[in-house]
This record gives sequence, structure tokens and C-alpha cells, in this order.
Amino acid sequence: MKIIDAQVHIWSKTVTPPSGLHRKVEKYSAEECLKEMDEAGVDAALIHPPAGWDPDANAYAIEAAKKYPDRYAIMGQFPLQDPENRKLVHGWRNQPGMMGLRWAFLTEEQQKWLHDGSIDWLWPAVEKEGLPIAMMGGLFLKKFREIAERHPDLKMILDHCGLNRHGRDAEAFVHLDELVALAKLPNVAVKATGAPHYSTEPYPFRNIHDGLHRIFDAFGPRRFFWGTDITRMPCSYRQCVTFFTEELPWLKGQDLEDVMGRGLCQWIGWDYKF
Repeated sequence: MKIIDAQVHIWSKTVTPPSGLHRKVEKYSAEECLKEMDEAGVDAALIHPPAGWDPDANAYAIEAAKKYPDRYAIMGQFPLQDPENRKLVHGWRNQPGMMGLRWAFLTEEQQKWLHDGSIDWLWPAVEKEGLPIAMMGGLFLKKFREIAERHPDLKMILDHCGLNRHGRDAEAFVHLDELVALAKLPNVAVKATGAPHYSTEPYPFRNIHDGLHRIFDAFGPRRFFWGTDITRMPCSYRQCVTFFTEELPWLKGQDLEDVMGRGLCQWIGWDYKF
């Protein structure tokens, strides 16, 4: 079985400290990430450039994808504040390893853009170009749904299980009903990245199994993508893998293969050899 991580960050420098619980290191290179992937049995990974602390992260991701084309692909980004950057959407996938786009919209200022019309141009442009787009939609599920309904040909991905980023244990799942209702929209998928973060229990994080099962049942194996966001995980890379491959009794066979990488590649158009 091929295992593909739906989200990792790599960076070559830090202009501001890495956000949240991410490792407070000056750099986390493509090679360092590959070493950890190899130790964990992970075949490939989808890079999400952390432009929030390394403004050159997008270019660094492209360098990594060029150097290791069988190990890395990218969900890139560009500064949305500059109107000149709108033209970058057309032909975006012509860059080495580039699969789509991702903005977290973590800050209050960035979330205002979702509501004040300043980035309304983005959704039809990305839809027309056929690019998948990922967001921390668990922070704004209602708006995420509005965009998905308005643009049915836009493939949208909810980051980090679509859960409450600010909660753990039961508090992480407070919007679960609203989240699983999104599964009725065929253009919405979920990255089951960072799942261990949501539990205060030790491995194998049993108190979040049922919640993950509900998300899986709603979206199915081809719209539910395993991944780590490894630089902020409270456990080892290998445990992130075995949490899904060994500890979830409802995830087996073809469904497991889809969740661990095949479904992601099909969704974003990554022509990875399985």
C-alpha cells in the first residue's frame, strides 16, 4: 500500500516564528522531511508552503518538487492582497509539482476577506482553471458551504478534519453535525490531517475514534484523506501512520488504501504511480 501524506510544511528560513504548535526551528528542509517520511514508511507528501513565516516557502516547495518529483507535490499560494497576483491562477499547474491552492485564512483580518467581497474573484477563477483549493474551513463552515454551493465545479478541501481548531477532545467536535452535512456536496472533501492534535489522550487517541468514524462515513474513503501536518504533531510520524492503518477497526482493505493516499491523488489530479 502506498502512503501519501496530505499535508506537510517545509521551510528554508523563518522571518516570524512558526505559528501555533509548529516546531520552533529556523528551517525544516525537504531532506529532513524525507528522512522522517522514510522512517515512518511514507512514500510521498503534499507540501503546503508556510508563507506565514517563510515568504519564500512557495519557491522552496517548487525546488523540492523539482528535485524529488516522485516524493513531493504542492498545494501552493500567493499573496491575495496584491491585485496583480490574480493573473497567476491561469496556468498555475504549469509549475513543477503544483496541484492546487491553499490558504488557511487563520487570522481575523484574513477571514474578513471571505465576507467583504475582496476575494470574491478567486472562486470563479480557480473553478474555471480546474484547481482544487484547501482552506481551514472548520473556522467558517457556513461561508465554506456558501462558496461550495455557489461554485459546484470547484473542488474544495476542508483542512484538519474540518474540526474546531481551538478545541480538543469533545470540544473539537462541537460542529460535527454541520461538518458532516457538507458531505452532501460532491465538490467537498476532508483532509484528515492533524487528527492526533485533537485528543488530550495518549496514542492511540481513542476518544476521537468515533468522531473520525462519523466524518469517514459521511464523506467516504475517496473524500477523506489521511495526513499529518507533522511539524506540530504530539506523537511520532510512525504513530500518525499506524493510528489509521492499525488502530481504526472500521478502516480496512480498499477503503484504507483510498484514505492513505489513493483518494487524495485522484481528487487533486496527482498522477502518482500506485
